[in-house]
Amino acid sequence: MSKRSKSNNKTIVTLLMFIVLVLIVLAALFNTDILIDKERQVSVNSAKINSNKDNVTQSSEKDPYENMARSKLSGQWVEKELAEKVPYAVMYSNIADAMPQANISKADVVFEAPVEGKITRMCCLFENQTDLEKIGPVRSCRTYFLLFAREFESIYVHFGYSEYAEKYLKNDSFKSLDGMSYCNFYRTNDRVAPHNAYTSWAGIADSVQAKNYPSAYSQGYTSPFTFHTQENPIVPPSGTTCDRVDMNYSYNQPYFEYDAAKSRYLRYQFGAAQIDQQTGEQLEFDNIIVKYVEPDYYENGTPNYKISGVGEGYFITQGYGQKITWVKENESYGATKYYYEDGTEIILNPGKTYVALVETSQKITVQ
Repeated sequence: MSKRSKSNNKTIVTLLMFIVLVLIVLAALFNTDILIDKERQVSVNSAKINSNKDNVTQSSEKDPYENMARSKLSGQWVEKELAEKVPYAVMYSNIADAMPQANISKADVVFEAPVEGKITRMCCLFENQTDLEKIGPVRSCRTYFLLFAREFESIYVHFGYSEYAEKYLKNDSFKSLDGMSYCNFYRTNDRVAPHNAYTSWAGIADSVQAKNYPSAYSQGYTSPFTFHTQENPIVPPSGTTCDRVDMNYSYNQPYFEYDAAKSRYLRYQFGAAQIDQQTGEQLEFDNIIVKYVEPDYYENGTPNYKISGVGEGYFITQGYGQKITWVKENESYGATKYYYEDGTEIILNPGKTYVALVETSQKITVQ
């Protein structure tokens, strides 16, 4: 074979080897792209699967407040059906001989005001406390308590009444149950009358049914209270520190001390903690509202407080207090609304609320 032939053969072999090498490289690159595409597709599919799992998880999580609504009395979540039921407003004796009272700590709203002789009584509003077998001791009606209970469309429970309240009680628009004429009451042997008259939730409910009183709020009802709906509690925007507040009622001398650990105000009177006879619990509140009224009395000493119109007041919650204004357009109808000095409505924290009528001549003491 000639030298030229050998050279040509080497050239052909080299070329073939180069072509083979190029094909190998191209094949490797092609397979790598396929692998990358497969991995990318697997990643996409995996993301879709995880996303679907998340959607399934989210859709399977139930709304914790499903079929619930905020109470018009406390602003707390309750069953929607129960939130539409009107409360019961019970007139509690608050004289020393009536202490301790039964199940008063179960009330969602407590309204206190003086009666004759500067003694105070309490109108306690309860929502769906179906297990209460002893409520009281129950005492007689005074007009301003009845009108306060009316603001919540509550069934008003009392044992007798003053002569000045009679015309209101005879008005069919007021739904009341009088233990002296019609309501399921009983007396105990541990106290003398009139401080031993009690009723029960079942007894009130039976009487409501017998009287054919409505059990639900009327359409378009407006509560006197507006509640805070966010998780963190609210404080008065221009409030000052309030660790203790004295109502300055001369007879029972009630006051409240702020418990920072509970974020509540603990109630004291007659020089000691006010304790529930049935539960052993001290009365405590999330909100305190003071409504100043002008001192006015009938000839026999019964207060004749005007609870409609415009007046000053005080709002206390979360360790702070601030001056407010109250407005009630009509004596017998509509709600009392409460406003800060700039005209914005006060917002209550969900929980228990105490409301007091205090004469402008005495005022409260805030420390």
